[in-house]
Amino acid sequence: MKTPTSPHIARALRTLRGGGVLAYPTEGVWGLGCDPWNEQAVRRLLALKGRSESKGLILIAGAVEQLSSLLRALSPARLRTVLDTWPGPVTWVVPATPGLPEWLTGGKPSLAVRVSAHTGVAALCAAFGGPIVSTSANPSGRPAALTELAVRRYFRERLDGVFPGPLGTQVGPSEIRDALSGRVLRPANPPASPRPLSDEVPDR
Repeated sequence: MKTPTSPHIARALRTLRGGGVLAYPTEGVWGLGCDPWNEQAVRRLLALKGRSESKGLILIAGAVEQLSSLLRALSPARLRTVLDTWPGPVTWVVPATPGLPEWLTGGKPSLAVRVSAHTGVAALCAAFGGPIVSTSANPSGRPAALTELAVRRYFRERLDGVFPGPLGTQVGPSEIRDALSGRVLRPANPPASPRPLSDEVPDR
């Protein structure tokens, strides 16, 4: 996969650090992201999608170190299970660490996190210095966008930036598992299945 150029990274960083909403390609669908610690940015992203805060959000990173402070509640055995799947298209719902804002957790005692193997995502998170929000780039209830053109048709001028690049090889959004039980909350799509409508985090 082609590595993003410095100008694209620089523009994306200006968007994220300025509190904007950025569209970017992930393993299987286009995503919307922002600075997870900027409440105004997260609430703007949720408004763009028409997504309820109570559903919670996924944080995506380019390296395990960027999520280390969010994995402290896992036992060594459960942590090894999680780390064995990363980087890759598996999202884990982990116990929320103290102080996490409700605009990320949806008021639940857990948070969904993933370390991506997507070159563009890894480069973006490395430059940003930490994880970013990851939710599929579509209005709630509509099919996930698979191209930059589809993203622009959905959101037009309401986006603050678009980070270009190809999708990865995953079909649809990532699998979601519970880190404490190992239970699959949302299975990955088998190759013959249609693309899912969204990447909403299942109730947990």
